[in-house]
Amino acid sequence: MDIMNAVQDACVSGQWLTAIILSLCCVLPSCLPAGQTVDYSSITSAVFKQGDTAILRCYLLDGKSKGAWLNRSSIIYAGKDKWSGDPRVSIIESVGEKHEYSLQIQKVDITDDGLYTCSIQSKSVMQSKHIQLIVRVPPKIYDISSDITVNEGSNISLICTATGKPEPIISWRHITPLAKKQENGEYLNITGITRDQAGDYECGAGNDVASPDTKTVRVTVNFPPTIHEMKSHGVGLGRTALLRCEAAAVPTPDFEWYKGEKRLYRGQGIDIKNLSSRSVLTVTNMTEDRYGNYTCVAINRLGTANASVPLLPPNTAPYGSTGSAGVLLSCRYLVLVLSCVATVY
Repeated sequence: MDIMNAVQDACVSGQWLTAIILSLCCVLPSCLPAGQTVDYSSITSAVFKQGDTAILRCYLLDGKSKGAWLNRSSIIYAGKDKWSGDPRVSIIESVGEKHEYSLQIQKVDITDDGLYTCSIQSKSVMQSKHIQLIVRVPPKIYDISSDITVNEGSNISLICTATGKPEPIISWRHITPLAKKQENGEYLNITGITRDQAGDYECGAGNDVASPDTKTVRVTVNFPPTIHEMKSHGVGLGRTALLRCEAAAVPTPDFEWYKGEKRLYRGQGIDIKNLSSRSVLTVTNMTEDRYGNYTCVAINRLGTANASVPLLPPNTAPYGSTGSAGVLLSCRYLVLVLSCVATVY
């Protein structure tokens, strides 16, 4: 006696549970005779987002027919009898015109992904509906490079990996006012990095399920000091003079001040204040011996830089001058003398 005859006999005798179980054998691949396969050409798809409640719709032939649900080779429901131990799974039934017998899965997850079969059995007919449950998963970054500090000119490689279904696309962006986008891919490689390439790099993992997941890596680029501004103000005797020195460097530089070859320290009318990349030298109660050339030295572990500026009495040199005002004044005097000689002749 084959399985179908056994199913019909069970239905005739009212043994519905036995009939349903036997009918499931007709659709379970493990129960089929050797060489026989299930025809899945009529499979329908049901797509749900991870965490949602998935409902796989199925309808009985009439009020007297019975149904069963299975997933792969496991029976979930046979009639109203629950075979699955998963508390998230239940049957939605209705006694209206459609005789609904749908499978509901709460908080659906990627592990629920797969083929489900609704088997419908009446006294004379057995039908099966195959549904492919597709669980779409939002992108999630699970690994990203730690913050990194390198010297200018080094090569770096940042990595960012993510999960999701469909598989997310990884993109990189340098967070600057221009928000320059880098190449797509798990790895971001930078050869010969410069100070302008320091900052935060954002990794974004995106698919069409939800908003992209983003995380950032901070890249610090060390470089030796460069002094980009030196300023002084000409000041009269007895007044207070200010000299300012600004430097760019990572790590933040230390500053030293010199008058000629002599290093200056706080005290005796000298004050030095360092604020990050700026140093201000204050000279109070100016005297003749304090006029002269002052040098600022910026130092970090990668190198040093220095720049000098003269501190002169007022009207001796223009703002920010390094001594060219004297030459200009002499030229004007020479022109005046030559004009007088030309007048005489």
